[in-house]
Amino acid sequence: MYRFLLTRQWLILALLTLVLIPTMVELGFWQLHRHEHRVAQNALISHNLKAKPVPVATLTSPGHTIPRSDYWRAVTATGTYDTQHEVVVRRRTSTDGSIGFHVLIPLDLKGGGTVLINRGWVPAADDQRAFPDVPAVPKGEVTVTGRLKADETTGTSGIKDLSDLPDRQVMLINSAQQAKALSRPVLGGYVEQTGPEPSGDVPELIEAPDDSSIGPHMAYAVQWWLFASGVPVGYVVLARREKRDRVEAAAKAEASGEPEPEPEKSEPATA
Repeated sequence: MYRFLLTRQWLILALLTLVLIPTMVELGFWQLHRHEHRVAQNALISHNLKAKPVPVATLTSPGHTIPRSDYWRAVTATGTYDTQHEVVVRRRTSTDGSIGFHVLIPLDLKGGGTVLINRGWVPAADDQRAFPDVPAVPKGEVTVTGRLKADETTGTSGIKDLSDLPDRQVMLINSAQQAKALSRPVLGGYVEQTGPEPSGDVPELIEAPDDSSIGPHMAYAVQWWLFASGVPVGYVVLARREKRDRVEAAAKAEASGEPEPEPEKSEPATA
């Protein structure tokens, strides 16, 4: 009674089942790996934010690529602001989702060298190509605390580095680009300022990264694995239902004296 499994329709269904099971299992492991990556990243964020701040020059240097182990590391930088070369970074959002700019300014370090400081977010002017209203920085020597971040690139951020931008506006926070504009070496990466807090809350300091949420990836992984286990069960249920329908059809045909339907012309039962 199960010879119908050798018909074209049922062979296609069996092949589809064999393809779906490993695909769903692999998708489950993909979500599991995303979950593990998120957990590891949360642990790194939490550790680096709680670590004792160190001078930024001890973690980076001109041309240095910030390793992931140093992302969000608490750092300090002491020096004087280079107000002549302050720029703004386009298309950045505030904590409430408003579009504006990040304010980027070089800080000439007391012991030598220059590091980029992301002062935070300011709203855009009515004219998007106009330089926004940015509060002045303190004069003289200052000490800034913040989170060490890696240089932005189009590949890592997904932000297209547009040309023909208005004066003193950029798309990416990139030390190599700013070093070229300044005509002097700049420490790799940049500092996302956390202190001192600006008077009037402008610029708006950037929120700390979330180190508590793990997302739904583990739930998605379990769902994919449940789907994978359900596929063969569904195939068996459909096959048994098809067998039952054929037995009932054969019994009715025998009772009425009608010829039994051709098995090879039947199609798989639907759930």
